[in-house]
Amino acid sequence: MRKENAVSVTVGQLNGRMTRARIAALRASGKLLPSKAPIEQDQKRILRPNSKRAALDENNTRANENVLVRYKKRAVLQDVTNVCCDRTYGSCFRTTKLQAKHDKQAKKGVLKVSKVAPAIAANLQVKSKKKIVQQARREEPKSEVLSSNTLEKEVASRLNYIQKLDTDINQLQNQTSRVLLEAHGPPKIEKCGLFKSSLTSSDTGFTDIDCDEKDPQLCSLYALDIYSNLRVAELDRRPIPTFMETIQKDISQSMRGILVDWLVEVSEEYKLVPDTLYLTVYLIDWFLSQNYIERHRLQLLGITCMLIASKYEEICAPRVEDFCFITDNTYTKEEVIAMEIQVLKYFGFQIFAPTTKTFLRRFLRAAQACYKSPSYELEYLADYLAELTLVEYSFLNFLPSLIAASAVFLARWTLDQTSHPWNPTLEHYSSYKASDLKSTVHAIQDQQLRTSGCPLNAVRMKYKQQKFKSVAALTSPELLATLFLKVE
Repeated sequence: MRKENAVSVTVGQLNGRMTRARIAALRASGKLLPSKAPIEQDQKRILRPNSKRAALDENNTRANENVLVRYKKRAVLQDVTNVCCDRTYGSCFRTTKLQAKHDKQAKKGVLKVSKVAPAIAANLQVKSKKKIVQQARREEPKSEVLSSNTLEKEVASRLNYIQKLDTDINQLQNQTSRVLLEAHGPPKIEKCGLFKSSLTSSDTGFTDIDCDEKDPQLCSLYALDIYSNLRVAELDRRPIPTFMETIQKDISQSMRGILVDWLVEVSEEYKLVPDTLYLTVYLIDWFLSQNYIERHRLQLLGITCMLIASKYEEICAPRVEDFCFITDNTYTKEEVIAMEIQVLKYFGFQIFAPTTKTFLRRFLRAAQACYKSPSYELEYLADYLAELTLVEYSFLNFLPSLIAASAVFLARWTLDQTSHPWNPTLEHYSSYKASDLKSTVHAIQDQQLRTSGCPLNAVRMKYKQQKFKSVAALTSPELLATLFLKVE
């Protein structure tokens, strides 16, 4: 047991073990005097480390130097930290506090400045509140604000100027309408079954086929701009019409015709949309325009271009294995994929180009404008005449839009010889006059009338089906020279 807790002493008559409680009771009653031993022990306990430290300092001076150096390092670090805090961190903290106060004051309406720079805010903290407000007002950007009177005058003058311009424009319109009435008489208006409420031009009398904005698929608001861009694209992305004579030495025009005729059957077998067939033939001609190919790889090029066109046009495109199967496994899957890479690299992955089918939809819509109900026979016959041009190599000399317009011209003439096949509406939307179509219409009619002795009959067999109203069995009468005169 420790001496502080229990001490055995003899005080007068008291013998035995003395505890703290007993000693405290005796001291309280005055029978026991306070002891000096603990005090002496405490003094020894206090003096002992000092004596040791003194002895250590006297005997070891090197350790004393280390202690001094350690204290100096701490002082230097403390000074550096203080300097950094004074210049940077302190200013940042002060700035945030000042900015918070400043935002509160701005919300209350005291200040009109939205933001204060950090350096300015640090300087403003030292100043009084009045000086802060003055400094903020000095640095507020001066906005050029017009007074209410000057604003009213400015608005009034501009309104007067606009009203004056409107009156001038109305006067000019009235003058031009009077001149047109005197020169050409009242405007011609075509009233058709499908477009009775359509707007017409004052000088040409064509029917507006884009007035129906209910069907979003027709893109009536953007149709003019879309087809204007397509007319430019068909000139820019046109295959060379003489690549058979200049580049290709191992294949001929008849080989190309056999390939296209077979691709028509393939498209029917897999139930592909017409755009896929047109785009396939276009990609073949475009590739052959700049790349030499051997005859044993021509069919490989054909199925590869149809694979690419299917991926572009179809919702569910046929697989590579399907195209290999349709060739009786003449080509492997690896060969088709390698050819696809070569073709796409040559195209630069720019697949789309306006084809005859692209323009045919637009021109058929213009042709249907004067019918009380849509003529499906006209549509199928125009499609048939346009597909006949895919097989023939010589039609590369004509633009796709020109072929589409000529197909519509010949289809209308085949179905009805009582009226002129071309009208102002078709002329307006196709941008072709009847005289511009003469050579192309004659060439298409030659293809239409060549029914005997032609081995390439895939297109004809296709359009002899009842679902196309057997339009391939129709023949057009002789074209009159008066048909290609100017339409009045």
